[in-house]
Amino acid sequence: MSEPHEPEDRTPGTAPYADDGGGAGAGAPDHDRTGIPPEAIKAVPVRHYGRWIGAAVVLGALAMVVVAFVNARIRWEVVGDYLFWQTVITGAQNTLWITLLAMLLGVSLGMLLAVMRLSSNPVLSSVAWGYIWFFRGTPVLVQLFLWYNLALIFPNFNLGFYEAPMNDVMTPFMAALLGLGLNEAAYMAEIGRAGIQSVDRGQTEAAQALGMTGNRTMRRIVLPQAMRVIIPPTGNEFINMLKTSSLAYAIQYGELMLAGQRISSRNLAVMELLLVVTIWYLLLTTVFSIGQYYLERYYAKGSERELPPTPLQRIKAQLTSFRTPSKVGDERV
Repeated sequence: MSEPHEPEDRTPGTAPYADDGGGAGAGAPDHDRTGIPPEAIKAVPVRHYGRWIGAAVVLGALAMVVVAFVNARIRWEVVGDYLFWQTVITGAQNTLWITLLAMLLGVSLGMLLAVMRLSSNPVLSSVAWGYIWFFRGTPVLVQLFLWYNLALIFPNFNLGFYEAPMNDVMTPFMAALLGLGLNEAAYMAEIGRAGIQSVDRGQTEAAQALGMTGNRTMRRIVLPQAMRVIIPPTGNEFINMLKTSSLAYAIQYGELMLAGQRISSRNLAVMELLLVVTIWYLLLTTVFSIGQYYLERYYAKGSERELPPTPLQRIKAQLTSFRTPSKVGDERV
């Protein structure tokens, strides 16, 4: 016979009492038993000396570049005088105008080519592929010269109901519009195709099960969802088009680059006028880059739970963090 066991001590604070979960036992924190809260944790930030050294090197190099340009043989007063010269402003307006029209042509034709490329019709898909192959495979400058010199092989422009000399039709503006717009359509076709293919196939199948036609499915179901993928690279293409339009000076279209070149050929201030043109391009691209950023935020509402902060919000957060440093461990248990 085994001897009877002594009853266990169930007094609070002993180890057996803590084992059955009845209260705070031997393994509980000290402040639970004494009632005295712990001291606040003083967080000491880790010092990143490499970051400070890297920042110092970059700032030093930037200062050297600034000093070099300040001391260079550049007549900065000439830059200021011609920055808002009427010829320069007109050139900037023409640059913006040809960019908008060329992008409109490129986006419209590019979306049509994207649909043709994805078509099950072999003729449509082959024609779209051939178009993209040609215009992506040749430089923009070559295409501009091809359109501008079209009168050498086609002296007359004849549509049956309308006929005119090709030189009267293919003006520098028209050659720039066709050269830039048709080239852009090839790239927009690939962007549109990628956006359409990003939409789940089940969306199309569900629309067809409801009796929707292929065209209506594309317009009402696929393209609205594909815009989230299409918009960001389209904004990049617009900014790139704004800069690529400077190639139109080679066919004597009166854009910003040609305006600066014409002025510098008279006053011989070549570097000064190039800086004027550079400032205008930076101004235009900056304005449209800001617009592209907020347009991307608008189309990202449905895909992200929380939108990233804007640049102004980030700057405000940084300034606030300098004024009110965070403290870790301020809360009392």
